[in-house]
Amino acid sequence: MKTVNVVAAIIEQDGKYFATQRGYGEFKDWWEFPGGKIETGETPKEALRREIKEELNTMISVDQLIKTVDCEYPAFHLHMQCFLCHILKGHLQLLEAENAKWLDSENLCSVKWLPADKKVTEILIGK
Repeated sequence: MKTVNVVAAIIEQDGKYFATQRGYGEFKDWWEFPGGKIETGETPKEALRREIKEELNTMISVDQLIKTVDCEYPAFHLHMQCFLCHILKGHLQLLEAENAKWLDSENLCSVKWLPADKKVTEILIGK
C-alpha cells in the first residue's frame, strides 16, 4: 500500500485550535487540521509553512512536534507529522477549505474529524 507523507498545523491562539472543513473528495465535509503533502526536498517544517501560505495566506511559526500519526485509509497509508503552530503574519483566509472554526478543548469533539486528525484531538483534550 502506498504511503503518503503529510504535515498538519495545530494552530493555537488563546487556547483554541483552528480546524478546517474539506470541500472536496471522498471526505468532503469532514474536518481536519490544515496542512498537506511534503514535497521532494522539503523538510516537514518547510512543507507546513508552504502549505499554510498556499491554503490560508498566512505565515506561521512551526513550533514543536506534537504527534506523529499513522493511519490506514482504504487507498493509502497516511504518515502525518503534527506541529503546534502560531500565526506570525496575516489573517487566516480560506483559499481551499469549505469552512473553518476555532475550537477549544471542550468543543474539539463537536465536529466530524478525519480519522488521523481525531487521534490528534485526543492529545489536545488531554492537555
